[in-house]
Amino acid sequence: MITTGVDLAAQPARTAVAVVAWGADGAELTTLRLDNTDADVVRLAQGSAQVGIDCAFGWPDEFVAYVSAHARGEPPHPDLRGIAGRRRLAYRETDRVIQSLTGRLPLSVSTDRLGLTAMRCADLLAAFADTGDDVDRSGATGRLVEVYPAVALRTWRVDVTGYKTDAAARVSATANLLDAAPWLTLSPAQRALMEASDDAFDAVVAALIARAHALRATHAVPPARTAQARREGWIALPATPLTDLDPTRTVASTPG
Repeated sequence: MITTGVDLAAQPARTAVAVVAWGADGAELTTLRLDNTDADVVRLAQGSAQVGIDCAFGWPDEFVAYVSAHARGEPPHPDLRGIAGRRRLAYRETDRVIQSLTGRLPLSVSTDRLGLTAMRCADLLAAFADTGDDVDRSGATGRLVEVYPAVALRTWRVDVTGYKTDAAARVSATANLLDAAPWLTLSPAQRALMEASDDAFDAVVAALIARAHALRATHAVPPARTAQARREGWIALPATPLTDLDPTRTVASTPG
């Protein structure tokens, strides 16, 4: 099995791609690079069973309806006025589920700078579709799945405190991740890139989450939310320990 992880940014320079090959003897990080265009991402993901992309795949249904109504000159629906209403507009259903499961609320694709990256993600998903991929934003079918490295690491109990902003913390985070996944091999240059770039680090984690999703070791979309997830996107959150990704052992756990 091969999985690809993509830490998407609004511009190619900070877009990282990691490719991991999984075999009976372990897993090998075969590719890790920064500065990737949409065409680069699609090309590097060729042959992968699963592709984990760190970016929101869509916008909240209510936000889309709200903006459309505003464009038509209609007033906001009474339920969407005030602070409580704005919170509903800001977050997707998957964001609220992630908060309930982990205690951490993802960034808002409607109101944070993540929106610019999400616009690029829409282009990237279209690029995959142009090459024949089945783009299902819920992740239920096809190769593409939305991932969130920060909450996956929290679920896996890997300490990465401060890795986004502090170089020394990134060195510790990389060591902690590799200690937790001793079956993952990589070159000294790749390790150095993970230590130097949180984007590269997150791309590797995204590839690990892609493996979890391929093994059905992520929380499934509730059946009642399937249609909504196919519009808004759905974050694949690991439902089992990181050790269950070890290709040298039998995976016994199944997500609920």
